[in-house]
Amino acid sequence: MKAKRVFLAVSIAALIAVIILISLKAYYVVIALVAGVLLLSHRELWALVRRQKLPPIDERVRDNINKSVRNGFIFFAIVLAFLMLFFSINLTHITNAEPVHIMGSLFLAGGLVYLISYLFYDQAEPKLDDRELRRLKAFLLVAGISLGAFIVSAFLHNALSALFEIEEPVFFCIAVIVSPLALGVGVIGSLVLFIKGLLSKPL
Repeated sequence: MKAKRVFLAVSIAALIAVIILISLKAYYVVIALVAGVLLLSHRELWALVRRQKLPPIDERVRDNINKSVRNGFIFFAIVLAFLMLFFSINLTHITNAEPVHIMGSLFLAGGLVYLISYLFYDQAEPKLDDRELRRLKAFLLVAGISLGAFIVSAFLHNALSALFEIEEPVFFCIAVIVSPLALGVGVIGSLVLFIKGLLSKPL
């Protein structure tokens, strides 16, 4: 009964938000919000379609949901920090994206992060051994560090170039070459292990 009330409350809140956004003509955000809600509630919607009832929420499912929500919160915090830095160093001239499009993308990306996290904790993690899990954490750490290095290097490059009016090469190379390469290694390695966990048989 509690699960039904929560699902109903989320659905009503999403419907009200959609109506308000349509009245404001923020159609891009409406599409992203609907897609995000569908991603967040995929488990409940799939159960309603197949069995006409909501799935049970046991301790394992609740733990998976809590971890996925935590990952989504961390994602939003990092992206918002990046956007604040992006605007603070005056890089808005390289994109014509409007704030409404940016917020819509955040809704959609947040739903994807939640869905991928839930799939990992529910389907992939139980099928990976300790060695593979350590490798996955290492790849994720490399991706996170490279992303942070990109943000810091871009900020320092622009700050030094503006203050001293010089062409600063070190942080530029880190932001343009080193960080993207490391990020690619971390993301590809993580995806390989994630897909392996999804396709493997239970241990």
